[in-house]
Amino acid sequence: MRTYSPKVSEIMHEWYIVDAEGLTLGRMATEVARVLRGKHKPTFSPHIDTGDHVIIINASKVALSPGKAEKKMVYRHTGYPGGIRSDSYATLLDKKPEEAVRRTIRGMIPKNRLGRQMMTKLKVYPGPTHPHSAQKPQVLDIPDARARS
Repeated sequence: MRTYSPKVSEIMHEWYIVDAEGLTLGRMATEVARVLRGKHKPTFSPHIDTGDHVIIINASKVALSPGKAEKKMVYRHTGYPGGIRSDSYATLLDKKPEEAVRRTIRGMIPKNRLGRQMMTKLKVYPGPTHPHSAQKPQVLDIPDARARS
């Protein structure tokens, strides 16, 4: 029996929406990365982009484990010598919540051309509105990601 490899013309990309309000950031990010990568499909192939589009709304209301927002740091580099800058996740969530969610998911995607292509299918919005209603996205329920209090 021959190994099945999906053709690009056979791949169907669905649209999913995730309401991030009250979800733990890391638990939500692992499920979103799995859907972006296409690992939830029986036709998954690691060298082809078989993943689906994901819309994340209410990114500003995402939760982190207690104390982690102040302890966990986000690093970036200006490109100049000695140009490393750091912020805590608390300040990043206050200033740019969609960037905090995008960076977390990016860390779980392959770091190559295919990973960059997968990240274009991720749309993150800080509030409850989004311009993708014409695609009729399905709700992606992630029950294990609810923040525990």
